[in-house]
Formats: sequence, C-alpha cells, structure tokens
Amino acid sequence: MRAIIYCRVSTEKAEQETSLMRQEKELLELAERLGFDIEAVISEKASGYDLDRDGIFEMLSLLKEKKAGAVLIQDETRLGRGNAKVALLHFLLKESAVLYTLTNKGELEISDSDSMVLQIVAIVEEYQRKIHNLKIKRGMLEAVRKGYKPQKNLKNQGNLGGRERKTVPVSEIIRLRENGLTFEEIAATLKGFGYNISRATVHRRFLEHINSENSS
Repeated sequence: MRAIIYCRVSTEKAEQETSLMRQEKELLELAERLGFDIEAVISEKASGYDLDRDGIFEMLSLLKEKKAGAVLIQDETRLGRGNAKVALLHFLLKESAVLYTLTNKGELEISDSDSMVLQIVAIVEEYQRKIHNLKIKRGMLEAVRKGYKPQKNLKNQGNLGGRERKTVPVSEIIRLRENGLTFEEIAATLKGFGYNISRATVHRRFLEHINSENSS
C-alpha cells in the first residue's frame, strides 16, 4: 500500500523544527515496519484548528486521486483539533483511507465520542443526499407535467464493436461524485435528465475519466 506521511507543528518557533524532523524519522520507521511505500512526506507549521493548510490540501488531493490509501501521523492531534479533526477524519473514512499513528503503533483507534460525531455527520449527509435527489425528482416530474420529454435527450454514437456507446455527461458525473453522491444515486439522477444509463456505466465512465487524468 502507498502511504502519505503527514507531520505538523503548531508554531513557527525554531525549536519546532526538531519536532518535525523527529516526526518524519519515526513515521518513516513505522512505514517500513508496516511495509508501506511512501507516496509523499508532508510537513507544515500551522494550527490544528485551521483547515486552510497547504499540506492538508495536498494530502486530500492525493487520497482523492487514489495515489495513496493510508496516512501516517504521530497522533490524531497532528491531523487536526476540534471540528477540523472531525471533518478530516470524516473525509478519510469517505475515501476509504486508513489512518496509522505512532501512538497506537498501528491503525488509529477512534474514540467513542469522535465515533458518535462521525456517525451523526454520516446520517446528516445521507439525508442531505436524499433531499437533493427528491428535489431533482420533483423538478423533473413538474417539467414532464409541463410537456418536457426526457427521452428526446438520449443520444448514441456508433461503436465499431457492434454496440452503441451511450453519450453521457461525464462532467456532471464528476460533479455529482464530488458532491458525495454514490454511483447508484448519480445514475438515478441522470435518468431523471433523460440519460438511461446504469450504475455500472456511471462507474465505468468515472474510472475512465480518472485514468485519463492520471495519464495526462
């Protein structure tokens, strides 16, 4: 597995430089013990309460692009503090990334209080998605009532393999995916706009886009 090493101190004081170097050294040793390949080593000086950190955004991008599947930190407070920590833990869980710490000498054990908050956040997000999809459904039903014919939006291109390749709005798939919708929810949403495609097709086009971005 490829991993990201993330080191952080809270101030610009010169003595904190030693802490950053120690964190990096110990985390490299942990990565070696766990048999991980290192994708990136990120070190920064910033408050744990602040989400606007260059290092954090670099880490999130690497995880989003699936260039790494694990993050190694000294302890969970290095990731962040307060609401910032919970938000970042939630992102890691959504991206199926695994967090390893020196404190736990392995995978992070999330506290009961943090686990409860994360469950609440997940439930809220799920209901937000449901509300979003219901709004789309109601809008489409109203449009159809007024004479809109979604089947006219279906377009196909010839395919030398004998099957017609469906034209789908890849940009819309990417946007909906970034908003947290599942591939099944994206397929349902696009069907409402006249694109009769399956979850598998949505997933395939999404992967094609990601692979194209990675190869460019």
